[in-house]
Amino acid sequence: MRRIVLAALVVLSSANSARAQSVQVWPEISAFTRLNDRMRFYFLATTVKESQESTEGEFGPNFDFYLRPFRNPKRFGGFRLDESKNRFLLLRVGYRYLHSFTGDPDEHRAVLEATARYPLVGGVLVSDRGRVDLRFIDGEYSWRFRSRLSVEKEFSIGRVRMNPYVRGELYYDSRFDAWSRTEWVGGAAIPLNRRVELEEYFSYQLDTGGDPNRKVYTIGSVLNLYF
Repeated sequence: MRRIVLAALVVLSSANSARAQSVQVWPEISAFTRLNDRMRFYFLATTVKESQESTEGEFGPNFDFYLRPFRNPKRFGGFRLDESKNRFLLLRVGYRYLHSFTGDPDEHRAVLEATARYPLVGGVLVSDRGRVDLRFIDGEYSWRFRSRLSVEKEFSIGRVRMNPYVRGELYYDSRFDAWSRTEWVGGAAIPLNRRVELEEYFSYQLDTGGDPNRKVYTIGSVLNLYF
């Protein structure tokens, strides 16, 4: 219980520690509930913090569906907390509500995802995710396609297990009829016990859809709960 409380404090207080760097901070809590060996329920709650104040909040329910698992998951690093990483394919259907604290219009978003995973030699796992966001902002409909490639590997340093990763993602936005965003992410997830995982990451985004272009540097902190 002490580890869970400490992890939650890290997630919720990380915004204050990053203010001097003039970056955004994204604290997030995600909860995964296993329904059966082929399906789980996933709920997330997150916010965007800038200048020590929340500018946007996002939350919503999701359902994940799996295909068959790897024949020998332990051979590819285990990934014991996130069951989906032992599966060749994950399909996700979800809804997100995004509320603005700065007076901008709120957004209702339907999410459709497909993530294929490829275990390589040496315990390296490659994930290829395609995601479609169906967006309704101030009554106007638009859609966005996101293509993300991830590479990760689980290993131990003494008694500490961790799962470092790198990701690259491209965004196509129908409002601009163009690939409007590029994002690079580097981070690591550290299991605290059999049900709790703390994930820390740094990301860089380049938005080219507006005028002028916009760069965003982000520190993210995620508390993952598995039930």
